This record gives sequence, structure tokens and C-alpha cells, in this order.
Amino acid sequence: MRYTPTEVMQFIEEEDAKFIRLAFRDAFGIQKNVSIMPGELMKAFEEGISIGAGEIAGFETEESGRLYLIPDPSTLAILPWRPDSGRVVRMFCDVFTPEGKPYEADTRRILQNAVKCAEEAGVDFRFGSASEFYLFKKDEEGNPTKIPYDHAGYMDIAPLDRGENIRREICLTIEQMGLTPERSHHERGPGQNEIDFHFGKPLKAADQMTTFKMVVQTVADRNGLIADFSPVPLPDAPGNGYHINIYAVDREGKDLCRYAAAGIIEKIRDMTLFLNPSEGSYARFGNGTAPDRINWSSMDGSEMVHISTHHEKTRVDLRSPDALSNPYLVYALLIHAGLYGIRNQLELPQEMDKEGVLLPQSRREALQAASESSFIQKLLPEEIRKCYMS
Repeated sequence: MRYTPTEVMQFIEEEDAKFIRLAFRDAFGIQKNVSIMPGELMKAFEEGISIGAGEIAGFETEESGRLYLIPDPSTLAILPWRPDSGRVVRMFCDVFTPEGKPYEADTRRILQNAVKCAEEAGVDFRFGSASEFYLFKKDEEGNPTKIPYDHAGYMDIAPLDRGENIRREICLTIEQMGLTPERSHHERGPGQNEIDFHFGKPLKAADQMTTFKMVVQTVADRNGLIADFSPVPLPDAPGNGYHINIYAVDREGKDLCRYAAAGIIEKIRDMTLFLNPSEGSYARFGNGTAPDRINWSSMDGSEMVHISTHHEKTRVDLRSPDALSNPYLVYALLIHAGLYGIRNQLELPQEMDKEGVLLPQSRREALQAASESSFIQKLLPEEIRKCYMS
């Protein structure tokens, strides 16, 4: 539901909300927040709430040392695990300079700008996602371990699948926050789970992924467990992927996905550092969970780019990213790469060489590809590039 600031104020009064979390994210997509009382909320809408920028990755170069958070009322959600009396609500925020200008290194703003470019080109992008994570036990002192919560396999059921109730609680919690999970199941690894989402507009899809990770970690902790989204949590077990479904049509509804896919394939090496930001990301390429090359296929398979048509809709399924990436940056780069393919009407080859497009084999190689890319230099501000390339 889309709220206005006035409606948010009314909602907070009616729901007896006493704390408002103003959420934002750093350059790597890690969620941060500051809490305010209801009496400060109208000031937040009108003037913004000041934060110290120096300790936030991607914000350090702001000369004044201060930035301002202005909440997006359309992202209002109750945190269901907090008390019913004196409730806590959350809104995502956009980041502004002291002069009231959008802060260019705010990754939510980078995605908003990409969406605007797509709108000007007459292209509508939508994204869906399927994210994997492991559930591990804690020790007697509450510290994380690498002991899986269960030893079930792909799509097993209880009692082998002990994560069934955890996934159910995650899905119901997310639903209470206004999001709609599509399906969930046990994955191949011990203690590994997957939850999928329907496709949505880019900004909502990125907000959804950020909310999803917060909910998973919170529900796991409330059940005495640790949720791990890292690319390779266990060396001898399947890694965690963040599979992204991409849809693209023009104003008349004409399918543009194949052009977009060709653009993504052409720019994939340039983008890999941001889709796979950690050293562990490249270990996942080599452990059999995800191929280390970009191929495409019109049939189900293990290719990194999978093209399928269902109910006259073409879907691009990109399998290389992992969940340590920043979804705002990922979707922004995919939009721009897709637009590149659409503008130039790039065609997917009838048959792709079996070798495909080799992805960078290490973070260092990915960093070099990004640093030499005019595509990346043009799209991402210096503050973001410095964070990833340092």
C-alpha cells in the first residue's frame, strides 16, 4: 500500500507505534538504521534526520560529515516480532546532502536513476529472486557454529527437513510486512534453504531483498540459530546463490528480454565485482554450485543465463550473483546492461561456444575488469568504486 506522510502519521497513532526505524544501506548493501520517536517523524519527512556519514561505507567523502535521511512513506511496514504495545515500524530512506540534493553514492538513488533511464527509453524491467541460505546451530554460549541445523537434501520433508517451520515463520513474517513470497523448500546442502519471490518493479524488488535478509536473520536468531548467506558456508557443500529473474518489455508490451540478455552477457565481466563482491564468491564458481562461465540455453540446465518462455513471457534467469551483493547496485547495473542490449538490438547467438564467456576467476581479476570498464566508470560514482576497488 502506498502511504502519504499524513497517512503515515495517522497510521502510527492508530497502531500505537512508539519507535520508527529509518533504514538505509551502505555501499555494500548492509542495512543500517536510526530510530526516532513519533514526534520527530514530520521533521524527517520535511527536513530529514541528520546522520554522521564518516563511519558509513560509501559516505565517508561527504565534506560536511553529515547526511540526511528522508523516509519513503510507501515502504512503511510494522516489524511483527516487536511488541504489540509500543510497536516498531520501519521505512526505507533516501539520502540527501545538507544542501538538500540527492546523495549520488546512495545506492538506492543509483537504482532510481537506472529506472528513470529505462522509463525514458520506454522499457519496463521487473525482477524476481531466489535466494539460498544455511541455518547453523549456536553453541552453549550463543556463539555461531558451522553445525548444520539438519542433514536433509533437495526438497526433502520433515522430519529430515528441520527448517520447515523456520521457513514458514519467515514467509508469514514477510507477508505481514506487505511482501509476497512465492515458494520455499529445502535446498541440496545440509541445513540449506531457499525462498523465492515473484517479480516486481526494481526498487520494490531491491527493498524486498533487503527486508528478506533482515527477516531471515531475525527469525533464525529468535529460534536459536544463525542464518548464513555467504557464497560458500561449508567447503564441501553446495554454495549459496542469489538467482535473479529478469523481465523486460516496451510500452506496447513487446518482449525485449532476449536483447536485454545479450547486453547482460556482453557486460557480465565488467559487472562481476558488484554481483560477486567477496573472495568466497569465486570459490563458489569452482565448487560445482555455479559454473564459472556465462552460457545461455533455452532449456533447463546449469547455465548461468537461462532463457525460458512461459505464458508468452520470456524470463532471463541469471545464476551467477550471490547474496552478499548489494541488490540496488545489482539491479541498476543489470538495467543499464539490458538497455545497452536493447538499444543496440544485440542478438543472442544461435549456438554459443561451449566455453561461453569466462567469468573472472578471482576477486582480483574481477576488480581489474571493473577498473578498466568504461561502462562501470560511467555508471557508478567514485565513492562506490573506491569501496569495491580498494
